[in-house]
Formats: sequence, structure tokens, C-alpha cells
Amino acid sequence: MTVRTTAPVSDASSTSIVDYYRCADIPSFGVTGPLNHSDGFFRFGPEVVCYGQSMGVARSQVNDRLFDASQHVESNGHGLSLPFDVRQVIDNLRYESYVESSGRLLEKAWIRDLYYRLRPLMPVSFRKHLQGIYLKDWERIAFPSWPVDCSVDVLLEKLLVIAMQSGQIDRLPFVWFWPDGHSACAIMTHDVETTTGRDFSCRTMDIDDEFGIKASFQIVPEKRYTVPDSYLESLRSRGFEVNVQGLDHVGNLFQNRKVFLESARTINEYARQYNARGFRSPILYRNSHWFRELHFSYDMSVPNVARLEAQRGGCCTIMPYSLPGGMTELPVTMTEDYSLFHVLKDYSTSLWENQMDIVLKRNGLMNFIIHPDYASTGRAQDTFRKLLEKMSRLRCDKNVWMPLPRDVDSWWRERQQMKLVPHGRRWKIEGPGSDRAIVAYAHIENGRLVHELDTDQ
Repeated sequence: MTVRTTAPVSDASSTSIVDYYRCADIPSFGVTGPLNHSDGFFRFGPEVVCYGQSMGVARSQVNDRLFDASQHVESNGHGLSLPFDVRQVIDNLRYESYVESSGRLLEKAWIRDLYYRLRPLMPVSFRKHLQGIYLKDWERIAFPSWPVDCSVDVLLEKLLVIAMQSGQIDRLPFVWFWPDGHSACAIMTHDVETTTGRDFSCRTMDIDDEFGIKASFQIVPEKRYTVPDSYLESLRSRGFEVNVQGLDHVGNLFQNRKVFLESARTINEYARQYNARGFRSPILYRNSHWFRELHFSYDMSVPNVARLEAQRGGCCTIMPYSLPGGMTELPVTMTEDYSLFHVLKDYSTSLWENQMDIVLKRNGLMNFIIHPDYASTGRAQDTFRKLLEKMSRLRCDKNVWMPLPRDVDSWWRERQQMKLVPHGRRWKIEGPGSDRAIVAYAHIENGRLVHELDTDQ
């Protein structure tokens, strides 16, 4: 007979919620055991898909027979107990531990290596044909959700609601997500892949400046094109940011650990040479646990949901988070321009608008990738301009913050060190950068969390 026990109160579970919200104390969560030894998919209510060890049957696929952990939350007299470990589940989603090789021939390492060796010899039309074959089943992928997946964010919100209800907390103070009370955040990034993109960078900056939006440029240091100091200075002198994009834009950076470590040493030297704080991996190939070898403050290589990318998966959150090793991840939450134009063959802003609406409603980060290589002429440039116009409206009408990526990294690092302290009948925020921080209050309406900013600070 298996005896179910409740582990001591789990600091990790409640800490995950506190870290996300930077909130005052909440009832603690423990883990009800025993849990399965194997990881698998399960649910927390109808909206959230989780991955990890739980009391339920471990499922290798997302389907309608998933164990619903929300039905097994219990009070243990000192706090709450859950049939899973919150920290484990969140890390599994953010670090894409749920992704397993499908066994598809096109995903074999040797096939990918051969493709990138032959890629320079292939006509663009032939490359697009091969990409179409690889991506043909993208609409049938069950998880993460398309076009934006908020599993991490919704899970933490639901757990906070349960904690507040258990502790009979009417209004819970927390540090608002963005500085100066901004409703959300949007950043523009430009990946420069070819000589054409490098040479169009000046005009790209002109277009950005027409709408009052500064961006980061991710530069490929080797082989693709020359990178004169004058080019880098032309970006910096106009208030734009310079970052590093891999080493030579070959899609095998994360294929072999030994080769990666050798490349990382050279990439780190370019980080120092360019005075770059941010990194992006070519073609968004990634391994969250290997990023610790790179000497950057932040990364922008992990899609929120990766269905149209060469590497499938997604971090399932629209908020920045910490990678193993301490880099800040600014997830790519908007569909790449290449995927929109050349895979979906869509030159409208409809998909982006849909994604922007979803992220705005949850007060998250909108991270765009526009390649100067593709947006230099015709319909693509027209679409780029329309996007910038819509972003400009969001800034004016919805109070969306539009900084450089390095500023988002700086803010998120400061916010993670802030704490709430009582101040008479109210609360104040202490810590570096707290002069821009806003106290917000969470309360529950019809079972859902609602935010309210303290505008009298």
C-alpha cells in the first residue's frame, strides 16, 4: 500500500511565485507525494499544460487524457500542497525540457549538418522548398499553443489566486512588471545576415527613427560580411545597440558540445570587442544549459512558441526570465519576419496584431525580429513600416514601454532585487532602480486575478 505524504513546505514552489510577482509573503506550497519517477505532460485546469513529475499518469503526448493537477490541491494546516513541484515544471517549460526528438529524418544531426554545408550552394527558391517540406506539419503541433503560449504565466497566476484565497488575502501588493507604470514592453531587434542587410542598416535606422523607435542590431562577426569599426560606430552613434549573432551564422553552433565550447571562446572575444551585452543564436538554435558559457548579460534566442523555426519547442512565457548561469532571457514572442513573409507568405500585420493583443492583455514582452536583409524593398518594407506605425500607436494609446533590449535586461535585473517594505498603511519599494518602480495590487474578481496600480505613489 502506498502512503501519500506531504513533504515539508517547499520554499522553491512559493519562491517561484514571489520571484515572478516580487510580492509580499503568501501562504507556502508543499509537494504531496509520492510523485512519478518519470516526467510527463499533465494539466492545471483546462488552460495550462505542464511537464514534469506529478501524482498522475505521465503522458508523453499532449492529449485530452491528461491528469488535472488542479483537482488535487490540498490544505495541510500550514499552507497548501500540490501534486507536483512548481519550480521543476516552470524550469521544464522555460528551458524546453519537454522537447524530445520526434525521430523525423529531417531532424537528424547529420542531415542538418549536411544541409548547412550545402546551403550556400542552393538557390533561394530550392531552400524555401526544403523548408516548406520540413515545416509542413506545423499547424498540427498540439503544444505549445499558437500563436502565443502563456503556460508559465497562467500557471503562476492561478497559483497566486489559490494562495490568496487560502490566506484570505483581499489585496496583495507586488512590484509592477515594468518601470514607470508602463502596461507592457516592446523591443525591436534587427538580425543582419548578409552584406545586403549590413548595407541597408543605415536606411533601417532611418525608418526606425521616423517612428521614434530605437533597436538592437545583431551582427554576425565572421565569414558572412566584413564588420568595420566604422559600421559599428554608425549604429552606436545614432543610439542603436550592437549585439553578437553567433559566430558565422552556420546552424551547427549547438550541435556538438566540444565545438560549441571552442566557438564560445571566440564569441566571447567578439562580445568584448563589440562591447555587446546581448546575444542571439543563428536561426534560433539553442540549448538553455549551454548559454552559461557565453559572457553576455542577456540572450534573445528562445522563441515563445517555435513552430515555424528550424528547432521546435518554446519557453511558454511572455516575460523575461533567468537562464542557468545567470543570463537574462528576453524571449522572442513575435513571429519572425522571415517566417511571416516566406513560410506563411503573409505580408499583412494581422498575425503580429493578434500576438500583440495577447501579450498586451497579460502585460508581457513583445520581442520582434526584422531582418534588414528582407525588409529592404517592396512589400516587406511596407509591412515593416506598418508594424512600426502600430507599435508607435501602442506606445501612445496603451502606454507600452519601447526601450532597447539592454534596458529591459537592466530593469529586470533590478526588479529581481527589489523588495516591498511596509510604509505606514501603505507599501514602498526598496532597491536599486526603485525610483522607477510602481507598487501594484492584485485582487480576485470572479476567480481571476486583476491588477491595480498605486498611482498615488
